[in-house]
Amino acid sequence: MAALQIEKEIVSHLRFPSHEVLDTIEAKKSRNKILNRASVLGNIDRTKMHIVFKDSEGLKRVHTTVWGVTDKYVILKGANLIPLHRIVKVY
Repeated sequence: MAALQIEKEIVSHLRFPSHEVLDTIEAKKSRNKILNRASVLGNIDRTKMHIVFKDSEGLKRVHTTVWGVTDKYVILKGANLIPLHRIVKVY
């Protein structure tokens, strides 16, 4: 199933279920490591990343700069937030 490409401004209008999308501890650690690196690259070089995530309707993808990562959210430009537990892949 392909992810639907959306603009970052749409993220604030989406609904996110509360369950985790990744199954293993290793996958979660890898996701956190990649997101933290994406945050550094975003703040230093304004590097944009593709973030694939699941909202209540299915897979979505956004191409944007990661401004920050907390223990619960990924912060995008414009203060748009994606719950960390809903992120499937970052590249």
